[in-house]
Amino acid sequence: MRLITPLLILSAAFLFSCSEKNPLVETMTDEQLRSYADELAHKYIIADGHVDLPYRLKLKNFRIEREYMAIPVSTTEGDFDYERAKKGGLDAPFMSIYIPSSYQLQPDHGKVFADSLINMVRSISEQIPDKFALANSPSEVEANFKAGKISLPMGMENGAPIGNDLSNLKYFFDRGIRYITLTHSKDNQICDSSGDTTRTWNGLSPFGKDVVAEMNKLGIMVDISHVDDSTFYQVMKITKAPCIASHSSCRAFAPTVRRDMTDDMIKKLGENNGVMLINFYNAFLDSAVVKQNQVNREKLRALLDEKGLTYENPAAKPIIDQFGKDNPSLNSDVEMVANHIDHVVKLAGIDHVGFGSDYDGVDGHLPTGLEDVSKYPNLIYTLLKRGYNEEDIEKICYKNLWRVWNTVEQVAKGN
Repeated sequence: MRLITPLLILSAAFLFSCSEKNPLVETMTDEQLRSYADELAHKYIIADGHVDLPYRLKLKNFRIEREYMAIPVSTTEGDFDYERAKKGGLDAPFMSIYIPSSYQLQPDHGKVFADSLINMVRSISEQIPDKFALANSPSEVEANFKAGKISLPMGMENGAPIGNDLSNLKYFFDRGIRYITLTHSKDNQICDSSGDTTRTWNGLSPFGKDVVAEMNKLGIMVDISHVDDSTFYQVMKITKAPCIASHSSCRAFAPTVRRDMTDDMIKKLGENNGVMLINFYNAFLDSAVVKQNQVNREKLRALLDEKGLTYENPAAKPIIDQFGKDNPSLNSDVEMVANHIDHVVKLAGIDHVGFGSDYDGVDGHLPTGLEDVSKYPNLIYTLLKRGYNEEDIEKICYKNLWRVWNTVEQVAKGN
């Protein structure tokens, strides 16, 4: 085993899984290392498994004028725009076609809503073709990368719009959907959710098993983020293709978060040849942060109750503002995200981890150092300091997801 140098403080567990580190890193100053991290962020494709830009724009009554509008080229709102993505080296953010669980109750299960978000993504590429382009395969992303464009592949978050008709899978595949998160925060017609306690199916529904098989046949990646543990294990048993967790984190650091994956689940996903894309949401990264923020919320509520005020009362505003100054919300940080990556590497290996930030989907509750899409170099810098080499960085940035995506396509061609 290699010795740990003072510059590279690595966990013993990480050393068991790490590739050969780059000796040049040990000779670099901090400024040089940051410059190197930025260089790698732009040398390699950075793919992010989950960015909620479409839903954010939907809430803002999205439209594109002939002249570039503030969104999505340049804006101070949200976590994503073209300029910040370019600064951070982000090349292939999977646009989340997010279907809130309430749409599961609609007659069409949210199909029209899904189409409206897909149309939005398509219109971005059509109206701003020098900056954005659709991408339905890794090779298309690579071509866009060479042309200097940001690719907009799409994944559907919540399979509700499939309804009870398997032919809708082909419909959405033809519209550009390349992964489907089987459910969201509630059980749906496909499976049970980690956010629900109903246990409607105790895993996959009979229809859900058909959905997984059909996704394998079509070449749509099966995404197991948001599913209940029982659903996860059943998917692992029946899928013929590797799966992804498009935006999940490790339950080892947030034991109360059922959205996160257990150690055994991470190992099983690795055995499936899949990839886990780490979510940056504070609440999924560190239970200690969540607990302290909850304590602060309870203190503020008690303070307002003592004064006979509610949050909505105008007289409460100065009290709330002052409380926020005295008791700022805690955030996790980029080091904790690196801890999650280390943990997956320890359990499943370097080939099974990547980025799935959930930018634009967590209302700004993001780690210090990863506040928006311009910040990926900070995470690469942190990983370099921990001993990851350039080959490792390339895998984490996109190669691991590419392996899964290409394998899913190959499995579909073999059917």
